[in-house]
Amino acid sequence: MADLRVNIAGVTFGNPLIAASGTFGFGREFAQFYPLSTLGGVACKGLTLRERAGNPPPRIAETPGGMLNSVGLQNPGVEHFIREDLPWLREQGTAVIANIAGNTPEEYCKMAERLSEAEVDMVELNISCPNVKQGGAAFGTSCESAAAVTAAVRRYCKKPLMVKLSPNVTDIGEIAVAVEGAGADALSMINTLTGMRIDLRTRRPILKNNTGGLSGPALLPVALRMVWQASSRVKIPIVGLGGISTWQDAVEMLLAGASAVQIGTVLFSDPYAPVKILKGLEAYLNQNEIPAVSELTGKVKPW
Repeated sequence: MADLRVNIAGVTFGNPLIAASGTFGFGREFAQFYPLSTLGGVACKGLTLRERAGNPPPRIAETPGGMLNSVGLQNPGVEHFIREDLPWLREQGTAVIANIAGNTPEEYCKMAERLSEAEVDMVELNISCPNVKQGGAAFGTSCESAAAVTAAVRRYCKKPLMVKLSPNVTDIGEIAVAVEGAGADALSMINTLTGMRIDLRTRRPILKNNTGGLSGPALLPVALRMVWQASSRVKIPIVGLGGISTWQDAVEMLLAGASAVQIGTVLFSDPYAPVKILKGLEAYLNQNEIPAVSELTGKVKPW
């Protein structure tokens, strides 16, 4: 049987399938379907320093090949997570990744410092948030701001630090290099693309926030291309995400350069998707006599 274990920045995952942040909550709802130990890890719902109500509805819209969301990081806050959710998660036999989001570098740093004292395995830094001190542009849209917030958080974060990159940039490879140089231990990519739908009857955007993040199968070719580009420019491991719905998608992402993958939007239509993906991945490895899943990483053969 193939060895499914992977190591990301010193953290061992039982297999390369991780539930993506924002699609799995804190895992309680999915635990009724299968043991969370089925997954290699859980990237928890994005946390902010204080409780956040999120954006007004409508904040979810279906679209061909995926969905748009502008949930707005609704969450109970980092202290509630540490007190109420983390103890339960720690008992589930899977790696725990805390995803953090902030509007200022100081907010990120406070959360990283607090989570460094908690029993999380890794911190995932969401840099797709607007920097309110710099005119509202997202931290992850320039090398300078991405590197600056990564370096600031690095000083306070004692856990392995994974930076989640935005695809809404000109050259994601440059951003990857910048955050690696600023101290990131790993990358997760890609976050959602900015999109929009319009109601023809009202002529208003379907989402109350006007625009939202596009996720789902439509993203897969873009995510593969970006992971492939970034993997040739950095030495740190990459966790690939964006449109993965099947085991074939997962294998493609690993071949493109990812060491592990995150599963997200497909969970809304099929909560058992990770079980099916894991079964297919294991069968593929065994049928092709590949002894370890880690041997797939970066093995694409460009023309």
